[in-house]
Amino acid sequence: MQTTPSSAPDPGFKLPGDDKASPDPLPKTKDPAAAMPIEVAPVAGAPATDTSTRDLAIGGAVFLVLVIIYFFVRNAYVHHLVVKRVAPSSAGSAGWLLFVGLSFFSAAAVLAIINASKFLTFAVTAPLVLVGMVSLVAALFVGRR
Repeated sequence: MQTTPSSAPDPGFKLPGDDKASPDPLPKTKDPAAAMPIEVAPVAGAPATDTSTRDLAIGGAVFLVLVIIYFFVRNAYVHHLVVKRVAPSSAGSAGWLLFVGLSFFSAAAVLAIINASKFLTFAVTAPLVLVGMVSLVAALFVGRR
């Protein structure tokens, strides 16, 4: 069965200068409140919003760049400790503890920036900050030997 152009469905676009375009799908109303924008407020007790994939990708890239920077900081710290006459094995251990501590602090910060309502909770942030703090304190004590 062949359809005529007048019975064809609306393609969703108009050609310039086409006066036979389909009418406006929304009916015109005389109520001024209908033209006002609607304000959407968050509902109290609503679950945390999902984090978009784009935000997670940007956060992951930032964290990766920070980890690479921390690797160079670790090497500089180990070199500094060896120059101060700390045993190379102790200096290496202190360097890795510094790397782990900075990485855990960065993970907590990046997660908090990505979606604070979802990741800035005690269950997520506290373990990351606690492990980071313990690692940094251990790096200072191991590096003193």
